[in-house]
Amino acid sequence: MSIVLDLLKAFFIGGLICVVGQILIDTTKMTPGRILVCFVVLGVFLGATGLYAPIVKWAGAGATVPLTGFGYTLADGTKKAISEDGLLGVISGPLTAGAAGLTAALLSGLIFSVIAKPKAK
Repeated sequence: MSIVLDLLKAFFIGGLICVVGQILIDTTKMTPGRILVCFVVLGVFLGATGLYAPIVKWAGAGATVPLTGFGYTLADGTKKAISEDGLLGVISGPLTAGAAGLTAALLSGLIFSVIAKPKAK
């Protein structure tokens, strides 16, 4: 039963983040790209201030999979690297923390570009 509750919490928070994005698309003249950048910056801000960590702890993947979670990962990695390496951590922290997600995105993009048959418009 615990896994069902975990799935519901993740679905609720992830869905809530998506609802906010959809509302921004429907009610503002912001482009989807700008909204995505705002989500990443919001995740960095909430992660740097420590406000996003309790949400991640409660919702799990529902909070880490959306783009706000990527921003949180960058901020968290930077904080950890600065505490270990000093000023060099500003550069190495976000790269180290986001490496797995970026690699997965690049590899899946490469695989699907080979598999898919693009059509001319």
